[in-house]
Amino acid sequence: MSNTLVQYVLLRSDLLKDLGWSIGALVAQACHASTAVLHIFKEDEHTIQYLNDLDNMHKVVLEVPNEESLNKIAEKLKENSISHKLWIEQPENIPTCLAIKPYPKEEIKKYVGKFKLYKATMPSKDL
Repeated sequence: MSNTLVQYVLLRSDLLKDLGWSIGALVAQACHASTAVLHIFKEDEHTIQYLNDLDNMHKVVLEVPNEESLNKIAEKLKENSISHKLWIEQPENIPTCLAIKPYPKEEIKKYVGKFKLYKATMPSKDL
């Protein structure tokens, strides 16, 4: 289990809850960041191994509360030489999501362990 490669994607929950973005727009942000980091680090040993077993890819989408939290985790990852891509949606220039390249789970979990799984809560509708 410790050798399991995992890709973590951290997505801002305030985009849905406070700023009214659609779930589709959020999914697109996660896809953009994930695709970008895999392309940027396509020569990396872990990325190659991860992509060579497509049917067994392991991705975890985590929730960060806001832009400030997203920027803080991006800075922490940078300080610790953890390869990632901070996705900044254009033309709005809004940081929305961060994807970490695939790493062994045991090696990366200490950086993301405080974040919870992303849970999209839809506003209730009267019937």
